[in-house]
Amino acid sequence: MTLPHDPGLTHITARPGQRSYGMGLGVILLDDVYPAFPGDVRNASGYPFPIQYEIARDVDIYRLVVEADKTPCLEPLLRAARQLEQLGCRAIVGECGYFAYFQREVASSVKVPVFMSSLLQVPLAQQIISPDQCVGILMANSNYLSDHHLQSAGIRPGSNYVIGGAMNDLRCQEFDHLWTNGLRTDPPSADYDKAESEFLEVAVEFFHQHANMGAMVLECTGFPPFARALQREISIPIFSWGTLLDYAYSIVVHRDYYGHV
Repeated sequence: MTLPHDPGLTHITARPGQRSYGMGLGVILLDDVYPAFPGDVRNASGYPFPIQYEIARDVDIYRLVVEADKTPCLEPLLRAARQLEQLGCRAIVGECGYFAYFQREVASSVKVPVFMSSLLQVPLAQQIISPDQCVGILMANSNYLSDHHLQSAGIRPGSNYVIGGAMNDLRCQEFDHLWTNGLRTDPPSADYDKAESEFLEVAVEFFHQHANMGAMVLECTGFPPFARALQREISIPIFSWGTLLDYAYSIVVHRDYYGHV
């Protein structure tokens, strides 16, 4: 029998400043125009819970990732986070793994949990594998990763991880067609099968370069559509934005349990 509503929901009361209810995750988007396959955080259709988007105005890929001075990105991120909180989102996530740079600042600006980067899963991955194994961190482009990004995500520099960059040597052209200035198509576009093939070649090679890799963390929001195909190839635990979003939602909207004894 289907219940007419949650039997635990017997009374409702407004929360201070909150404008809407029944919300799920709030996603801070880059102020950039490109499409996304289901599984990418930018594509809401791939997730089984409500997602609300807010754009961090004037914060595009170049300003967040490439520019050395990232301070102009902070205020737009804080405004977006506060707007999502006011709308009633239960938790806030970032769209790009490089948002890790501002994990502490954004978390300090709101009263809901904040997950700015898939890199937050690295310390957990390090704990679940053997001490003589390492965690592979597969970035989109690792050339711009700094110790500040790692430390902000709770990662101890020099601990048991190795870093790879799927796009470092222009080997993932379909991703470049979406995200890389000067290489984007007009309009930005990508072929799924080609993107998967290019990604798998680089990711599997990264795995085989490190015989002691016990888990892999995918930094980029564009990687989750291909994470299952990758796991079929290498058969180790894989953390991605998909696993982070599932976890984030599960801790702020815990499910009921039904069964028998």
